[in-house]
This record gives sequence, C-alpha cells and structure tokens, in this order.
Amino acid sequence: MLRKISPIFLCLLSGVLLALPFNNGRLWVFTWVGFVPAFFALNNKSRKEAFFLFFITGIIFWWGTIYWLVHVTLAGTIVLVLYLALYFALFGLIIRPCTKQSRPYALIFIPSVWVLLEYIRGYLLTGFPWAILGYSQYRNLVVIQIADITGAWGVSFLLVLVNTAIVEIIWSIRKRLWARLRIVVILVISFLFLTLYYGYFHLSQQALPTGTQHPLRISVIQGNIPQELKWDPHVSSKILEKYFALTKQASSDKARLIVWPEASLPIIPQENPQLFEEVRYFTKDTGISLLLGAVTADAKFYYNSALLISGAGEVLTKYNKIHLVPFGEYIPLRKLLPFLETIVPIGEVEHGKEYTVFKIPDPRSQALNFSVLICFEDVFPRLSRRFVKQGADFLVNITNDGWYKETPAAYQHLQASVFRAVENRVFIVRSANTGVSAFINPLGKITATVNNALGKEIFVDGYKTAEIEVLKRPLSFYTCFGDAFILVCLFFIIYGIIKNKKVKVKK
Repeated sequence: MLRKISPIFLCLLSGVLLALPFNNGRLWVFTWVGFVPAFFALNNKSRKEAFFLFFITGIIFWWGTIYWLVHVTLAGTIVLVLYLALYFALFGLIIRPCTKQSRPYALIFIPSVWVLLEYIRGYLLTGFPWAILGYSQYRNLVVIQIADITGAWGVSFLLVLVNTAIVEIIWSIRKRLWARLRIVVILVISFLFLTLYYGYFHLSQQALPTGTQHPLRISVIQGNIPQELKWDPHVSSKILEKYFALTKQASSDKARLIVWPEASLPIIPQENPQLFEEVRYFTKDTGISLLLGAVTADAKFYYNSALLISGAGEVLTKYNKIHLVPFGEYIPLRKLLPFLETIVPIGEVEHGKEYTVFKIPDPRSQALNFSVLICFEDVFPRLSRRFVKQGADFLVNITNDGWYKETPAAYQHLQASVFRAVENRVFIVRSANTGVSAFINPLGKITATVNNALGKEIFVDGYKTAEIEVLKRPLSFYTCFGDAFILVCLFFIIYGIIKNKKVKVKK
C-alpha cells in the first residue's frame, strides 16, 4: 500500500511526524515512527531522487521546528532551514543503497549515519546542535538515562534504529524471510531492553546519584521584560524596580543564591556606574548572593556576561560568554561579506576565553562551585562537560528567549538543559526572562518551574525557590570520556560500507 502512495507525500508525512514532538513534548512517541514513511519512499530511488526526497523531508521538519525564527529574521530563517535540510538530503543519499533491498547491517548502519551527521551539524560553521532527534524524548525519563554514557546521540541512535527495524520487519514479513525477521526482532528488543533496564534502574532508586550531598536553596527570577523595552534607557529604572520587587519577595524564602536572567541588567555597568551601584546596594541590603546577566565592556569590546555579586555587595566573579550566537551576537565574515548585515542587522560582542567556575562560600564545609551557561550555550554538550570537569558542582543557565514570542522555542531550549543534566549527573538551574525558568535534577526530571495561577510557564513574571542537592561524587562516563559513542557509530559506518561493497562484488 505504501509503495502506491506518492514518495513526496510520504516524505512530507515524515517531516511532520518528526517535527510534532518539538512543538509539543508530550507527542514524543511520533519520533519512534517518524522516519518510516520516508524510508519507504526511498526504496529503489536514484541518487538524485534520494537527495531530493530527503531534502523535502528536511525542509518540512526544520520549518515546522524553527519557524519561530521569523520573529527575528525571515530571510535568515529561510537560509538556515535550507542549510539544515541538506543534512537530511545527505542522510537519504548515504543510506539509499540500504533501501534498494533489505540489508541486515542496515539496522546499525542507518542510525550510525544519522548520529554522525547530527554530530557534524553540532560543530560545522560554529555548530547548530538544536533539535537533536534524541531531545524529542526529554519527557521520556526512562529512555534518556543512557545519555550519561552516550550523550544525546545514543537516544538519537535508538530512535532511528527502531524506525529502521520497523521497515526491516515489514520487508522480512513480505518476503517471508523468517530467519532475517528473527535476527532483526532479537536485535531491536535487545537494544530496547538494555536501554529500558538501565533507565528503570536509575529511576527506581528514588534518589539522586550517590555522593556527599550539600543542600542549597536557590531562587530564580523571571522578569518577563518585553524585548522592545529591554534596552530603552527611559525605562531602565522601572525594569530594575521590577527585578528588585521580585527579588525582595524571593528573599523571604531565605535562599543562598538568587539568579536573574541573561542581560537582565538594563544598563552597561561601566557606562552607567551610578545605576549599577543601586544594584550592589540592593544586594547588600538583602544579604543574599546575586547572579545576574549583563552586557559588560572594557576599553575595546563588549561582552555578554554573568556577574556574581556577594551578599556584601561586592562583585566576586565574572564570566564572559564563550560560544556566541552567529547572526545573533556577531556576524561571521562581516568584513568579507558586508551584505550579511542587511539580512541580520545586529551589534557585535566579543567571545570570552575562560571557563569560569563560580564559588559560593559554605560556612558549614567547603565552597560550592557552579558554572554559568549563557543563552544557547547549554545546547553544546562539550561546554557543560568542560565546566563540570573543571569543578562545577551544578550548572546555571541564564537566557532570554523572549525574541520568539509564545512559540515552542522556549521548550525546545529547555530540552537541551534536560540532557545536560543527565549527561553530567548534575542539577541545572534555569532563569529565563520570559521562561521557561526551571530546576532540573540529575535524572532529567523538571522538579519546579516559574508559573502563574493557571500553570502558564512562558511570558509570565514571578519567581521560584527550590532546594537542590549539590553532589560531590565521581564524574559520569560521559563527562569523563565525552562523545566516545561517536567513534562507535563511525566503526558501524565503516563496517556497513565494507559489507555493502562485498554484496556488490558477489553480484
């Protein structure tokens, strides 16, 4: 029946099915079957047809996933969607030989190719590891526990493996290849069993990973400042008053750290020292350490920074954002390609160079350490790993997703933080200007969020106080060894290529 349906329609269907979980996390089940229509469409197609069909799938998926970027730039969104769709097209082109007829090794070859392409996308042209296929499962806590070994890539691998297995099972039944059917079923059940067993083992503990625990009470502030007002000098004082009011309310919860979002300070401290002094005096008045986001300056450059002000009103530590947003915080090749400024007219900030670890003095024992991920730095696993390896006991993500209005963008961003928590087995605390501000435990469970009386989490103002357990424990496998799973996938790909050549020789 599927062979009689238009291949283009099947690819459109796959694009929609794969995009749905990134628009509503509760629809995660669709990712487990999302590729199946496109895989059938690829059967017996030429190289050009395979490239074109999966390019169409990619366009539908990416437009349906990041359409909210049009609130910043329409032209830039179109260019980015077309670029990202090329990874789908390359995927279809590479796996095409496996779909001309059933291949036993396809079960590991196809998901390995997908994972490698996702990995490359995370690095090439500064990297854009957004909407990694595994992120679609961020609410599926049982499955995502393997991320502390494989990273998010292992979840992506499992998803594509199941999609591939479904096609292999249908093929084997139609051709009455019962021996092959048994092999496929045994393999896919084995992968699923090991994943689910590992996940249930961690979740059934009903506790966090073992280690010396230090309770730490933290408050996150969600200012919900409209994007068009954030840098209006006429309302700077009113913005600060709002943050002061929310912080004053939160201080009654007796937290040891209060966190404001990215660029929450509506002035540049070096250019308006008087207003910045008000922030320091206010912090001293509360007696609680304050972490806030600010644009800072020195003699030559501007930085997107995080500042830690002690309860005594002293600036203790500063972190300058390392991984900047291309076409958001800087324009690549600005001098060589000046026309790019007409596509995304922005200012430009300098990237930081130091992996800063902040310290909160603990009068009872040793200092508690944390690091800050500014904006979309939390989508890059290598940054989180580096901070944790350098001594961060937990991570804080300060961000501003207000650019994208009331769209799924904020929740797609939240997905990445969930995986960083599981990969490194640390708490992650998020403070977002318009949401989602949240507390995520090392199992990837979102334990608390800022929300209003109706439960709305984005484009509402407020605060949330929660206690996290800072764990002094051994580093996770992923923190220690990083993307070792990519090497496993590379081995599977080489094995698949060799097997495919041997089949051709025999023919």
